[in-house]
Amino acid sequence: MLRSVHRGDVVSTDGLGGLGPELVVLLVPLIALQLGLMVLAIIDLLRDDRRVRGGNKGVWAVVIVFVSMVGPILYFLVGRDEEPVEPGAPGPGAMAGWVAPTRTAASDAGPATTPEAPPGIPEHPAVPAPARTAPSPVPGAPAAIAVEGLTKRYPGGVLALDGLSMTVPEGSVFGLLGPNGAGKTTTLRLLAGLTRATAGTATVDAIPVSADGLGVRRRLGYLEQDPRAYGWMTGREQVRLLGRLHGLTGTGLDRAVSDALARVDLSDAADRRAGSYSGGMRQRLGIAGALVHRPPVVILDEPVSSLDPGGRRDILGLIADLRGATTVLFSTHVLADVERICDRVGILSHGRLIVEGPLGDLLDRYAQPVYRVEPEPGQAAALQALADRLRELDWVTGVGLEHGLLTVAVADPTRAGRELLTHIADADVAVVSVARARPTLEDVFLRLTGSPGGAAA
Repeated sequence: MLRSVHRGDVVSTDGLGGLGPELVVLLVPLIALQLGLMVLAIIDLLRDDRRVRGGNKGVWAVVIVFVSMVGPILYFLVGRDEEPVEPGAPGPGAMAGWVAPTRTAASDAGPATTPEAPPGIPEHPAVPAPARTAPSPVPGAPAAIAVEGLTKRYPGGVLALDGLSMTVPEGSVFGLLGPNGAGKTTTLRLLAGLTRATAGTATVDAIPVSADGLGVRRRLGYLEQDPRAYGWMTGREQVRLLGRLHGLTGTGLDRAVSDALARVDLSDAADRRAGSYSGGMRQRLGIAGALVHRPPVVILDEPVSSLDPGGRRDILGLIADLRGATTVLFSTHVLADVERICDRVGILSHGRLIVEGPLGDLLDRYAQPVYRVEPEPGQAAALQALADRLRELDWVTGVGLEHGLLTVAVADPTRAGRELLTHIADADVAVVSVARARPTLEDVFLRLTGSPGGAAA
């Protein structure tokens, strides 16, 4: 039987050309016989002054075809009985932390034992973690993602990224924010090797993206903003396909697929065709595909954008539970999600990183006092005029108007307390309440970008 043993990414085999000794004994004589028959047939057809001997030609054709078919038939009858990989050795393309299936002494009477899940993924579906309670990565941890001077210019002169430099520490959960067109999706696609940078360098898990795109993909789980699925495949088949492409096989593949589907709450729908899934279910299926091979680095573009509140809570809990063992970089337009689960935050604007650092430091440094003005309904025009007037004041650092609520960030709280109500009265805006609010990440975003947080994407 064929015996193949995987060592890292190199496959060594017993026998000739990957064939076991039994097949060598059967196939080598057949190959020699076939070559000999072909030589005799050519000599027979060309001799006797080139006379055409139709009867002999037909017989030779039948004999050669028959001998050609015997080899493959014997090959499939004998079969390729592939042994499991060496205990603890990764299969070709397997991710770091993946433990290969092993056999016990009693394995002949039952299935192979399944591997323990590595520390990057919890054993059971994630439950929402309380905000900011999980441990942060160790200070001074090596960089899982490092970007230096990354620039991307599209045809037509559109500058999507302008000298972007940032570091994502190993084991952290990093939130990438920015208004529409800031360059977030371009950054993630560059890191995943889906597009090429015009200038600059980037490494993922110490592997240069431009020099070894395949090596990066093997170390990476990636979810695009609008994940697609093969509608004719079931959810389980789709995740299984991705697992196989990353080198998982056998019982280890089955276990990884089941775990990934369970973690995104798709176990009950796993055997339905993906074409029948809702948008939120396709989003969760994409996340399962990104996690199935247990990668050390996960990049997620808007991972909860299509989920309902319950699904959003569960996926955010899953991301939070990855902290410390898996590095997560994700973009989102929901600032409250970032504030809840992220260790570090980066804010992009016009292709440049305007600020990056630990979430707590950013709040302490940039979160100036804000005022929330809730007006009476039906005053859209007057409220817009008030917002425009406030933006011209030197003590106002940012103004947001969204869903009928006015948010005013100020540099001088004392002056704001004296003058804000006067400006509201002068604009003839009737209000339900005016309150000074606790600063949040949204207020930092508002101050640094001059855009309302809800408009980020």
